[in-house]
Amino acid sequence: MSLELFNQLEQKVQNAVETIEMLKMEAEELREENTRLKQERDEWERRLNGLLGKFQDIEDDASDNSQNQ
Repeated sequence: MSLELFNQLEQKVQNAVETIEMLKMEAEELREENTRLKQERDEWERRLNGLLGKFQDIEDDASDNSQNQ
């Protein structure tokens, strides 16, 4: 194997290693963002369920009042 071919191979391996490292960092960032978005979604869901519960309470009160009259 000539020295030039060996140098090309070495460069390709180095490029591959750098790409893998960059992809690992990107994957970690995406995992962190995914976790943050899941937490945000859970918070919205909790708040929405709270509002729906209040509407249900109002509806139940209205139904009870109409039955008692």
